[in-house]
Amino acid sequence: MTDFSTKIDALLQTYERFGVHLGLEASVKLLSDLGNPQAQVPIIHVAGSNGKGSVCAYLSSILTEAGYKTGRYTSPHLIDWNERICINNQPIPSETLYHTLLKVQSRIDPNFSPTQFEAITAAMWLYFAEQQVDIAVIEVGLGGRLDATNVIDRPLVSVIVSISREHWQRLGFTIANIAREKAGILKAGCPAVIGQLPEGAKNVVDRQIAALGCPAVYPQPAQLIDGRANQGSLNYQLPLQGEIQLHNSALAIAAIQFLREQDWNISDDAITNGIANTTWAGRMQWYKWNGNQILIDGAHNSASAIALRQFIDTLDRPVHWVMGMLTTKDHADIFKALLRSQDSLFLVPVPGHSSAAPDELATLAKEICPGLEACQVYSDVFAGLEAAQAENLTVLCGSLYLIGDFFHQVRDRA
Repeated sequence: MTDFSTKIDALLQTYERFGVHLGLEASVKLLSDLGNPQAQVPIIHVAGSNGKGSVCAYLSSILTEAGYKTGRYTSPHLIDWNERICINNQPIPSETLYHTLLKVQSRIDPNFSPTQFEAITAAMWLYFAEQQVDIAVIEVGLGGRLDATNVIDRPLVSVIVSISREHWQRLGFTIANIAREKAGILKAGCPAVIGQLPEGAKNVVDRQIAALGCPAVYPQPAQLIDGRANQGSLNYQLPLQGEIQLHNSALAIAAIQFLREQDWNISDDAITNGIANTTWAGRMQWYKWNGNQILIDGAHNSASAIALRQFIDTLDRPVHWVMGMLTTKDHADIFKALLRSQDSLFLVPVPGHSSAAPDELATLAKEICPGLEACQVYSDVFAGLEAAQAENLTVLCGSLYLIGDFFHQVRDRA
């Protein structure tokens, strides 16, 4: 039996040497040579620092519930590349993805060599066009203006979920710089849904909306009433954890309302059932490991760390944190958001990526939170989890790549 996952990894690794390149030239050339499949796919385009994945999950679940053949493109994946490309919430089969990538590869002009993300994004457009999806929910990979997904002139709706200081090495040092990049997904006259943004970011986005004449809404978070979310006339069960989902689900509903105005047939029941059926792995997810419930979340920047801490505080229990982070993250801000006296910290490396050194993180953590009950370093995530297991709450977080490695190893050990 052919291991297509291994073949996909090997094929995509050939593009790793081109690194990360923000720019549309290579994508536009490649898609042109593929017959511009993106022109055949109506899309909702979703950007943001945090929460864009769960907004995409809500939207694709609602649209699937409404009876539409719905594509979804998100990144990064946790275990396998095919998680990124879904139709009706089902990942593209590995064999199909491999052969789609071969089609992409056959059309590459050596003078316009794509990056890894540009190659997989081109495969997504080709697959969705070939499968004749009714609509696709497309998550921006990095930034917005120069992201490989930003090749559509007329999105049905553009959504900017949130803006915080992340990927500043590539997007700019200030919130305003980052906002300008994310606002690059907005298109003239096309509807926009805007989340709760810091003032400096909101000013930038508002100016872009005015310049482009975008019909725009700024939804308030849903209200929690008797354990259910309420947004206008809609009452629904939120399956994803954390107060931030009141905000994210409200943005998804606002985007759906814009589609309704464009004569898409989406009932209230499709919205409430679609939200209730939404799943999104690795984000405030309860998971049973070694007979105990642990909480798993990416929490890879300060804003997502704050959201995780807010949820943790509702549980009123000391925390055993098992954490690994990349070198590119704001370690101090994440620790300040998460750590409290009496918590314990178990630091591990992030395999296969530019991991921050656990011993250096330990030194920083003890400076930021000297009241930690324990602060120790372990060789891998399983050693850290085994040391952390106790009556206290164990939380695995700090990097989606770390969480993906954990799930990958759990699957392989099964």
